[in-house]
Amino acid sequence: MKGIILAGGSGSRLAPMTSAISKQLLPVYDKPLIYYPISTLMLAGIREQLIITTPRDLDSFKALLGDGSSLGMSFTYASQESPRGLAEAFIIGRDFVGNSNVALALGDNVFHGSGLGTQLTSLANLSGAHIFAYKVSDPENYGVVEFDQNGKVISVEEKPLSPKSNFAIPGLYFYDNKVLDIAQAVEPSARGELEITTINNEYLSRGELFVQILTRGTAWLDTGTPENLLAASSYVKIIEDRQGYKIACLEEIALRQGWTTNTEIRQYVDRSPENSYFNYIRKILNE
Repeated sequence: MKGIILAGGSGSRLAPMTSAISKQLLPVYDKPLIYYPISTLMLAGIREQLIITTPRDLDSFKALLGDGSSLGMSFTYASQESPRGLAEAFIIGRDFVGNSNVALALGDNVFHGSGLGTQLTSLANLSGAHIFAYKVSDPENYGVVEFDQNGKVISVEEKPLSPKSNFAIPGLYFYDNKVLDIAQAVEPSARGELEITTINNEYLSRGELFVQILTRGTAWLDTGTPENLLAASSYVKIIEDRQGYKIACLEEIALRQGWTTNTEIRQYVDRSPENSYFNYIRKILNE
């Protein structure tokens, strides 16, 4: 399975912070926001990842992440000229995905929870589409999934004025290779966007859409507003301070996954400054 991270958009809700920089390069506590979706896909066992961003920000992401080789990974980059909807990610990334299954993660979503990696790894060889649901108080701001009394999915709507449930669809989607052709056929919605909901409804009509409710022990944070960005930073700081480990430390995940070696990571951190993030990695290398 390959992974796509959609890190484009105008970031208008975070202006003026995003007037000169991508919101995915803004900090969530002690690391750039983009680290969090990258780490989520890494926990799913995905080593090949495509970062889609704006032409303006492309070089900044390359400077931050490089080609991924030091992590035993591969980062590829592509630009999205304007935000035309989530489904466009599969059109832009068609050659990258090739014959593989694919996961799409939104660049401004943070996921964290015990057992999340095991849950995601099981989707590597899926057939059909697998998305998640998360109970929220403001479902009108998200894609919404409706279940019948037996827990079967009966509808998926994009930001409905009158939501049929309180279950929002977080920005993490897993699809088989059919998604490439489905996305190619998507027509712009009334909002002028290629909606991911159209893809999900196509899988639903085929009887191939599977929805899993994220457990209460899993946190999902959408960082699209200043308030939510601050809340995410506070959450990460509290967890890291209390539990003594870092969330979304790419180097640690790569080591735990066996994708890189202590020697390779040590060469990298030896060139890095003395601070809490890199000192944490040094501590892991000395265990």
